[in-house]
Amino acid sequence: MFWSHSSRAVRQQWRVYRGLGRRAAGPSLPLPLSPSMARAFHAARPLLAVKPVLLADIGEGIVECEIIQWFVEPGARVEEFSPLCEVQSDKASVEITSRFAGVVQKLHYDAGEMAKVGKPFVDIDIQGDAKEEDLGALVAPETPPQQQESKSKTTTQAPVRPPAEETAAAQVAILTEHETQSAPPKVKGKHASLATPAVRHLSKELNVDISEIDGTGRDGRVLKEDIHKFVGGRDAPATQAPSAAPSATGALTPSEALAAGPQQETPVALTRTQEMMFKAMTRSLTIPHFLYADEVDFTSLVELRGRLNRVLSKAGLSDGQVSKLSYLPFIIKAVSMSLYKYPVLNARVDVDSASAANNNNNNNTNKPTLVLRSQHNIGVAMDTPSGLLVPVIKNVGSLNILGIAAELARLQALAVAGRLAPQDMAGGTITVSNIGNIGGTYLSPVVVEREVAILGIGRMRTVPAFSTVPGEEDRVVRRQVTNFSWCADHRVVDGATLARAAEVVRSIVEEPDVMVMHLR
Repeated sequence: MFWSHSSRAVRQQWRVYRGLGRRAAGPSLPLPLSPSMARAFHAARPLLAVKPVLLADIGEGIVECEIIQWFVEPGARVEEFSPLCEVQSDKASVEITSRFAGVVQKLHYDAGEMAKVGKPFVDIDIQGDAKEEDLGALVAPETPPQQQESKSKTTTQAPVRPPAEETAAAQVAILTEHETQSAPPKVKGKHASLATPAVRHLSKELNVDISEIDGTGRDGRVLKEDIHKFVGGRDAPATQAPSAAPSATGALTPSEALAAGPQQETPVALTRTQEMMFKAMTRSLTIPHFLYADEVDFTSLVELRGRLNRVLSKAGLSDGQVSKLSYLPFIIKAVSMSLYKYPVLNARVDVDSASAANNNNNNNTNKPTLVLRSQHNIGVAMDTPSGLLVPVIKNVGSLNILGIAAELARLQALAVAGRLAPQDMAGGTITVSNIGNIGGTYLSPVVVEREVAILGIGRMRTVPAFSTVPGEEDRVVRRQVTNFSWCADHRVVDGATLARAAEVVRSIVEEPDVMVMHLR
């Protein structure tokens, strides 16, 4: 083994010295360096230069995610923790950063393709900026004598000039063609191909290549208005051509022809958010639901909210969090307070853990277990440009009204921008859905998987009602009324329990001053 390694080193040194001799003999030959020179004086095998970066598990049992956009390209230099790409899973979009510092060698997926968790998605050369083709160019190839003679003949041959009889018009045409070919391509902004998930979904629905659009956002970022403007300009000639045809001959107008034609069906692929909702709701509808609805008087809460907003509007009293309160933080706090009295609504039904525990006793009965949870992680259904998302406000029991409102505003801003992280949407124990800000008085919400209850809030309306003040029962007053619609898992929650919990929430909302006695 020693003699084989030594002879290999001698042969490599001989190649280097022979190359140096050629370099000294003729200046036209390049210096015969080789990428294997590092092995000329030792026999150890070099370490692997290219490191494949594996797509890490981002939680919640996700096995694949879509590559939304790349922030790097082959040949780009990256540092440790530099962003490599943005991926979107069934939960949210996440930026993947680099684990190594080096040069990107290969991208295993294109934008829009599905990447598998635990598989390589990019290769990084951790040795530096040197590329294989650059190192290979330093080695002097041994060119046969015949090829060298042909190269010398071609280099010494005089260039062919155009004939002197060429007309002026032809020369102008040649110059014009040369200028057209040598014109530099239009340079887009560095963020021309970057956009929010909602904008990318819109571009896919309209069959538009987002890289062809000149963005008007910051640093050339493409906006929704840019896509609509691009599509309008692209489809304008096609839509104007039929309208220019005369209809005086008695032919059908385009609208009449469309109405008289056969029914056309166009299949459209689901977006990632719709796929997530499809899977989640399919699993949720296996839970036996029951509905409980009640009317809640918001009159006192309307007055309290107005007073608090007047206080928060004063300079220096917003505490750096929010400047205006909505009704939702009060409702979320009321739900949390009711969960202390009825913790079954904050639980989940677990069959797998019971089976695993029984396996240790060799008595697997698949008996379900009710798992009680100490923290109140309340999910809030939000209507976003990407679709329905349910971010979670963690540990509501330890937050006051301002803290809940601040966290709600943060999650709403991230949801609209499509930047919710997986941890922002994980760990929910009960859900609140406020459909009233859009419309609708009654609703029947669907219980989310791994939860047992959900609250749906209808729109607020002004109704006449009899006064509740003693001695004035016959007087008609104005009341602000909202409908609360509860749905629960009837396997573990009975109607009486849910009605009592809903009554606690109703009493707190109708007398919001009670929250002051329960501040933590």
